[in-house]
This record gives sequence, structure tokens and C-alpha cells, in this order.
Amino acid sequence: MRHDETPTLSPPAAPTGHGEAAPTAPGEAAPGPSPWVLRIVVLGLVLAALNLRPAITSLGPLLEEVRDGLHMSGSVAGVLTSVPPLCFAVFGFMAPRLARRFGPGAVICAGMVAITAGLLLRPFVGGTAGFLAASALALMGIAVSNVLMPVIVKRWFPERVGTVTGLYSMALALGTALAAALTVPLTDAMGGSWKTGLAVWAALAAVAVLPWLALVKDRGDTSGRAAAGVPAPPALRITRSRTSWALACFFGLQATAAYITMGWMPQIFRDAGIPAGTAGVLLAVTMAMGVPLAFVIPRIATRLRTQGPIVLVLSGCGLLGYAGLYLAPAGGAWLWALLLGIANCAFPLALTMIGMRSRSGAGVVRLSAFAQSTGYLLSIPGPLLVGVLYQHSGGWGLPIALMAGLLVPQTIAGMLAGRDRTIEDEC
Repeated sequence: MRHDETPTLSPPAAPTGHGEAAPTAPGEAAPGPSPWVLRIVVLGLVLAALNLRPAITSLGPLLEEVRDGLHMSGSVAGVLTSVPPLCFAVFGFMAPRLARRFGPGAVICAGMVAITAGLLLRPFVGGTAGFLAASALALMGIAVSNVLMPVIVKRWFPERVGTVTGLYSMALALGTALAAALTVPLTDAMGGSWKTGLAVWAALAAVAVLPWLALVKDRGDTSGRAAAGVPAPPALRITRSRTSWALACFFGLQATAAYITMGWMPQIFRDAGIPAGTAGVLLAVTMAMGVPLAFVIPRIATRLRTQGPIVLVLSGCGLLGYAGLYLAPAGGAWLWALLLGIANCAFPLALTMIGMRSRSGAGVVRLSAFAQSTGYLLSIPGPLLVGVLYQHSGGWGLPIALMAGLLVPQTIAGMLAGRDRTIEDEC
């Protein structure tokens, strides 16, 4: 690192010490965290990542039943699929301030509690407004955790950003796929009620609270740096960086594609004559592609000077998948699911680039909040527009054309974000 780290984000092996139980004396080198502490952090990252998407992908396979049960129109259902990026944008901006005040571990712990409560409440509060409000509670927890996961990785594993990012991205993809594949079978096994089928995922979120309880008091060793008299680096004006904007646009456009896929792809297959259970499994296949690739892609990305070639490969797979959905949605359903699953791995690539485009912890936390929150804000209209086009056109031709068209600016933004430079240089 050529720049000083911020108090909450310095690597544990830094001279002032990070992750230890007590601050060190000025000028005294401190040991790194014990192996069991690192194991708790890794366990917490994995369990948290498993819970960052089931609130969304458990809804897709049951969207038709939820619409009927809550008397939703297609446009209102489109609003429902736009709620995740809206919450991620609004609450994601709050994450850095909350982390500075309470510590990133405490904020993620509170996020897991919010996910648990939201998933447990939303099927039973009654009415569309209550369903949306409880969903927003769960999504608030997901939003702050989304932003702080790269921060935790940078703080505890500064020399293994690609590997650890790949690990929790793989867990995120696994949780996404499990919720898509198992929601319908679980619903059938528990009596056929969509309410029970959605609420069951609160149990997984409750388990994720446990390891973060051990990290609640970790505030990033602010006292250690203060005692050593080390000043914090000056604030970056992140909006002056072209790379920040490119990364935000890339993140937003890949999020648009991901939430359209998670919210609407099962319905596309069901309208093509594929049973609901199979449609859920197809979505699970799409999400499951991220399990191995989310571990491999970050490791490859950190070994390349520029990440543009990876962006091109992912976008090409996306275009082929959308073409297949347009021409023969049922005939080649499994192939289209695989191709779109590869395309969706733009998400772990974006997370990896957040860690690579800054030399300092200060830069990572600001870039993570800016890129993710701005990106999710940009992604809000996509799922809503798909719902409107689907309702008023009577088919999936126009929505699929929109999805394919959005890959063009996504590719351009990804190429720009993948250039070998840092935001410190540009700011």
C-alpha cells in the first residue's frame, strides 16, 4: 500500500496492529489477529453472503402466487422487483457513516438481524404495502452488508483480496441458487402456502447473526492509530474520478440484468409452457453458475493488468443467452440458463475491481459505497420497465430486446472500469 489506511480499515498486520484485543503503545509493532479470529471472520463472511440474495430469488419462483394472493397487477409486480435496487441505493449510502460510528462488524450483525425479521414478517403482515415494507426491512440489512463486505475483506485480508472476495462471492451465488431451486419444493412440502415457503428463509438468516456477535465490538482499532499519532488520509472527492463513475455504471447495469433475471426469468419460462418447479430450477442453474465462477473470476482478475477481456467474455455469453430466450425459450432453456449464469458473474468481477481500483482502505470504503449505491440507483428502472413492457405488449419480445440492448453500455462501462489505474491518481 502506498497510502495510509483509514482507522477502521487498516490490515491487521500493519505496524499499529489491527484486530487485536487491545491497542498497542506508540511505535510498538503489534501481532496480527489470531487464527481463530480470522476463522470467525471467514465464517461470518460466508454465512452473511449466503443471505444476501434469498430474499429476492425466493420470490421469483412464487411471483405468480404472490401476485394472486396480494392482487397485484403486472406493473405493481414490476415495482416489487425494483424494490431491491432502490433499497440498496438508499441504505447503501448510509453504510460508511454507520461503520465509522459503530464498526463494520456491528453494522453487518444488525443487517443480519434485519434480514431475519424482514423475511419472517413479510408473508404475514397482510396486503401489498405491508409486504413491501417488510421486504424493505430485509433489503436494508442486505444493503449495508453489500457495501461493507469488500471493506471487511480489505481490512482483514489485504493481501488476499481476490481469494476472499471469490470465497464470499461463491457463497453469495450458492445462497442465490439454493433459494431459487428449493423455494417451490419447500413450499409444497410445507402445505403449499407461498407464505410459509417465503418465511422459511428467515432461519438461514438467523444462523448468520451468530458469528457477527463475536465481532460487534471490533471497531477497526481506531484507538491504536490515535495513540500512535497517525493522521487519517485526506478525504477523496470520489465524484472527480472517471473510474468511479465507470465502475458505478458497470455495477448498475449488471445489477439491472441480475434483478431482471431473478425477478422475471422464471415467469418467462412459465409463459413458454415450462412448469413452475422446473422454472425455479432453471433460475437456480443460472445462479449456480456463479458458485465456481465467482471463485475463479476474481482470482483471474487480480492477475491481469486490465479486466476488459473478462468483461467481453461475460457480455458475449449474455447476448447469446438473450438471443436464445427470444428465439426458443423452451427448446434450449437449459443452455440459455447456463449462458445467462455466466453473464451474471459480472457481479463478482465488479466487487473485485472495487478492491483493485484504490490503493487505500479510505478509497475502498468510499468507492464501495459510491459504486454500489449509485449503481443500484441506476438499476431501479430496469425491472419496472420490464414489467410495464410485458403487461402492455402481451409478450416477452420487447423486454428481452431491452435486456440485450443494455449489455452494450454495460460492456463499455466495464472496459473503462477495468483499466489499470486507481481513484487516488484521478482524484
